[in-house]
Amino acid sequence: MNKFSASACGIDFGTSNSTAGIVTPTGAQLLALEDGKLTLPSAVFFNVEEETMAYGRAALAEYLEGYEGRLMRSMKSLLGSSLMDAGTEIGGRHLSFKNLIGHLIGEVKTRAEQSAGRAFDAVVLGRPVHFVDDDKAADDQAEATLAEIARGLGFKEVSFQFEPIAAAHDYEQRIEKEELVLIVDIGGGTSDFSLVRLSPERRGIADRSSDLLASGGVHIGGTDFDKRLSLSGVMPELGMGTLLTNNAEFPNSVFFQLATWHTINFAYTRKMWRTFQDISPEVVDKVRFERLLNVIRQQAGHHLAMRVEEAKIGLSNQLAVALDLVEAEKGLLANISRDTFEAAIAQETRRVCASALATLAQAGVAPEAVDTLFFTGGSSAVPALRNTLAAAFPAARAVEGDHFGSVGCGLAVVAQQRYG
Repeated sequence: MNKFSASACGIDFGTSNSTAGIVTPTGAQLLALEDGKLTLPSAVFFNVEEETMAYGRAALAEYLEGYEGRLMRSMKSLLGSSLMDAGTEIGGRHLSFKNLIGHLIGEVKTRAEQSAGRAFDAVVLGRPVHFVDDDKAADDQAEATLAEIARGLGFKEVSFQFEPIAAAHDYEQRIEKEELVLIVDIGGGTSDFSLVRLSPERRGIADRSSDLLASGGVHIGGTDFDKRLSLSGVMPELGMGTLLTNNAEFPNSVFFQLATWHTINFAYTRKMWRTFQDISPEVVDKVRFERLLNVIRQQAGHHLAMRVEEAKIGLSNQLAVALDLVEAEKGLLANISRDTFEAAIAQETRRVCASALATLAQAGVAPEAVDTLFFTGGSSAVPALRNTLAAAFPAARAVEGDHFGSVGCGLAVVAQQRYG
């Protein structure tokens, strides 16, 4: 006997984490996807030694345990980009990013069906307001690619909902009076906004187009904050900004690759290693250069990136953190203050706030008219971002959603409305 009767689900394929949800007689709920946990980190590890793929926390664990292979994270950021066709080489095999994304979403589907005790033939997928900023053709291609992947996994019905609107459906399930709400969804890859009018009386209405006043977004999220923190606090310890004997700056490309989740593996190519060999005689700072080579030799870029992410999270509650750079040099620490982090992401913070205000401008609504800022997404807790938005919307109260679950639950509500 099936545990639940729903034949449709919502899937939030996220840059950092993914979830799946359904509506039960007691309301929307997320399904367990890994060892009883409701989120599955959007990570895939191809184990070369055993020729197997691991997903989520298991993927991160195999990578950290030192198995030979390739870890891939933040692949959602590739949708709509030219890198989708590039793929990656693993153990002499070429794997396309499209197929890798398909493997990951397929794993979410399989695990969700196991949790629910039944198969799903319809899905509402979350999507950012813009996969790609200011490029409609690339944005359309990103959605088409995701739809093609979902149909290839056996979904007969596939549709999309903007992630912040999905979060609005989740929030509306528990409000007691009408509110003008700006949904603030700061995810791993994008910051998305929807200005919506919500009320208890509107919950069951399928067509809510008149209540959606505006949507907007910008391709900036938690992985961009990670990148800026890495470039300001970590990469200088590996030689970024140092000079060669001819007074030219050490090539920056490897540092940007190591600081960007979905390009870390590009730093390990034979072409990059030849570059290091060519410039080695010209390097002035041999100590920092050796640290960089240590990271490349061990293919430890993801280790560093994970610690940078942990430092970012830690700086939400602490004024300073010490980041261990043991893969570069035993005993090496990078001491990073919140002020350093906030200075590093100042431009991104301004752009995110500008996008929120532009969303209101679409609807001709003044910031003072917003009743509520509803925060969701794993990066919505960054203090600099919260303070900037609080100043821009002085009359709004801040309400915390489930940072990793609001979108998935909202997508489940939309799936029930569309497919029953």
